Amino acid sequence: MESVTALIDKGALLHNIEVIQKKVGDAKIIAVIKANGYGHGAIEVAKTLQDRVVGFAVARIGEAIELRKDGIENPIFLLEGVYSDDEVLLLEKYNLYTAVHDLNQLRSIERAPIKEPIHVWLQVDIGMHRLGSDDPRVISEIKSRLEHCDHVIKPIGLLSHLSVADTDGEEDYNAEEISNFFKFAKDMTGDLCLTNSAAIFRWKNAHTPWVRPGIVMYGISPFEDVSAQDLDLIPVMTLKSKIIAIHNLKKGAKVGYGAYYVAPQDTTLGIVACGYGDGYPRTAPNGTPVYVNGRIARTAGHVCMDMLFVDLGVNSGDKIGDEVILWGRDVPVETVAKLCNTIPYELVCHVMPRVNFVYK
Repeated sequence: MESVTALIDKGALLHNIEVIQKKVGDAKIIAVIKANGYGHGAIEVAKTLQDRVVGFAVARIGEAIELRKDGIENPIFLLEGVYSDDEVLLLEKYNLYTAVHDLNQLRSIERAPIKEPIHVWLQVDIGMHRLGSDDPRVISEIKSRLEHCDHVIKPIGLLSHLSVADTDGEEDYNAEEISNFFKFAKDMTGDLCLTNSAAIFRWKNAHTPWVRPGIVMYGISPFEDVSAQDLDLIPVMTLKSKIIAIHNLKKGAKVGYGAYYVAPQDTTLGIVACGYGDGYPRTAPNGTPVYVNGRIARTAGHVCMDMLFVDLGVNSGDKIGDEVILWGRDVPVETVAKLCNTIPYELVCHVMPRVNFVYK
């Protein structure tokens, strides 16, 4: 029998894109599918959405080339830009859009021996201090040189990212970042792209003609205080496995490495074929919810590399081969992530290659 399966619901993905499009009106959607589509499978996600979105965004050029080789013809945007002179040649070869966030990238484009001009978005820093400059003089120089460069298609676009759009208590800083972006945009005639997942749902004044949904496409909320269901989103990934062994425990029995769980009463223990070698977090504490036979049960003991323990309760009636949902519609991945003191992005991105992916 199959052990761990990541079931990817294409219908949920399409539903979520429809919800996003309604939120942003006529704005053009760039679907973010970096990190293998947030762990969901970039190729399958792109093929599902290629007729529903204008383009796709990835972090690195290898991700973009993989999409091209699998037949994706939509515009593809490199959010980090190129890392070397040689990569500029690949931009031309594969017809890719690129961000330019510093003078080094600018110089690579200026001196590249390319025959056809490429699409470029100037990336500016509006408050995150990650990529791009926040110095108006540097930005002005890069902008001017790009506009006078024969290797660049005009007009150039403007790109940035909001750092606190999903964070309570940072409304003033978020407003400052939005204001900074539109100050830089006032002298631009090209396309503008600022709107991320959180801004799509919470910050209409940050909406730009191009928007970049990421985590929300996959049916996961970017907010701690608002669920995906509240946003009318459907989880795209269901991570599931099966019970492979059952033990009857007496009160006081110690379970797993380090005796991390001690049975508080007589109970039934289920062993599930999923562990941190599959991407389920070892940091999941005792009591993390899973879904078994129509009810919530709780994990017990440290997660092992290939297995985890579930306290099924006394006289549970569960049997070997029964399905266990680790996250999905019945157990939101946001809930699991919060218990593990991390974010749901990390959990879905860390699903391992040995997991069986099924697309429906």
